[in-house]
This record gives sequence, C-alpha cells and structure tokens, in this order.
Amino acid sequence: MKTELPARIMGILNITPDSFSDGGHFSSLNDALAQADKLIDAGADILDIGGESTRPFADPVAAEEELQRVIPVIRGIRRNHSIPISIDTTKAAVAREALEAGADIINDISALQKDAEMISLVKETTVPVIIMHMQGKPADMQIAPEYKNVTEDVLNFFRERIDWVTRNGVALNRLIIDPGIGFGKTLQHNLSILKNLKKFSSLGIPVLLGHSRKRFLGDITDTAIEEERDLVTAVVSALCYIENIAIIRVHNVAATRQALLVTEAIRSAT
Repeated sequence: MKTELPARIMGILNITPDSFSDGGHFSSLNDALAQADKLIDAGADILDIGGESTRPFADPVAAEEELQRVIPVIRGIRRNHSIPISIDTTKAAVAREALEAGADIINDISALQKDAEMISLVKETTVPVIIMHMQGKPADMQIAPEYKNVTEDVLNFFRERIDWVTRNGVALNRLIIDPGIGFGKTLQHNLSILKNLKKFSSLGIPVLLGHSRKRFLGDITDTAIEEERDLVTAVVSALCYIENIAIIRVHNVAATRQALLVTEAIRSAT
C-alpha cells in the first residue's frame, strides 16, 4: 500500500519531439502509455501531459498538432487509471478538449495571459488551475533575464495575477502557483527562489515547484546529461518538502518519492 505524503508528486509526460530532457522518448501512443504506467507504478499522484515544448528557444506548436499529440494519450490513460491528469498548455482550445478527454487540471505557464479565451474556459469549469511565472516567452526567456529582486518581483507578479483572476470570477481555492524555475531566470535567480520558498507559501495558495533535471542543477554539479541530474533533483525535492511545497513536478518519480519518504521519516521522528 502506498504511503501517503503531505506533498503530491506530479510525474512529467512530454509528448513532444523536442522537450529538453525527454523529447522524442514518448512520441508513440504505446510508448507514452507505457511511461504513464511506469510513473503511476513509481508513486505519481498526478500526471502532467504536455504536447508543446517550453524549453528555452523552443518553437511554438499549432493547436491542432498539440491536440493530436496529447488527446489520444489522455484518453488512453483515462481508460485504465483514475489518477488526476494535468494538461500543460497555454491554449484554451487544447485545454478544453483535454478536459473533455479526461484531464482534471489546467497547467498554464503563461498564467492565463497568452490566450485571451483561457479565462473564459477557466470560468466555465471547476478544475484547479496552475499559473506560472515566466519572464518573456520560451523563445527569448533566457536571453539576459533581469530582476530588481527576483523573489519580490515574482511575488508581486502573483499578487497581481491572483487579483486579476479572482476579479474575473475564479475562486481563490482553485489556484496553484508555480514560481517558474528556469523560465526567464539565471542560476542565481533560481537559487534565490529556492532559498525563499516560505515567502511563496505565505500567499496562502498551494505552491508547485518544477525544478526537475533543469540546467541550473547541471551548472552546479557539472552534469551535462539531463537524466544524470535525478539525484540532485531528488535532493531539491526533499528541501521543497521541508518547506511544505504542495506539488513537486519531476521526471523520475521513484527517486523523488524515496527522497520524500526519508525526509518525512526524519521529520516525524520523536
């Protein structure tokens, strides 16, 4: 029986040819469904399905192409599993069809800003919505990102977006915030956010963190191959757990779950 933990582990499943870590690995339906089974067996609490790469300098994908990638996978997972599914998209048309196919959460890296129709869709539904901070867009976000104070700037961004979303009729208890590690941020920006995670929790909204296998971890450890960053990803996951982060988004669910189990055992010891 799976041990329940206060934090939820979100397993990443990218149905893309060009995502930074697993691009092209799960482009066939059978491969994608096999990976979904693997993530679930490893202890994932949520699956995050994406059909458009958001790595630095990535090219945009048309909605029709994105739909062709993600909808069969969502339907296939839903036939066999009741696990919550998050659709990682900035497009209202993709989010709508994904919800109809069985998805349960909208994960929008543009914080509902890229597609003007997204807020209308959100208002029509009752599903949780993840809004992320990103300076710029994937095509240019890593070209000299700059902040006065990254933690305070990102907090102010969330205050403004939360106010806007709630004024547009969306209940506060549906929102989840993601500080956007690696999205328009340097190594030092990412480290500052991680050092100040308590400040994000102070907004009174669940926090998601997506640090898995990202370049800043490779810069610190001199690890060029993304799959070899799972150990350091698990270390950061444990630190996030201590800071009561609600959702931890990772590629290697098994490694992070082991790290969280040990962290919880230590935290619960008398």
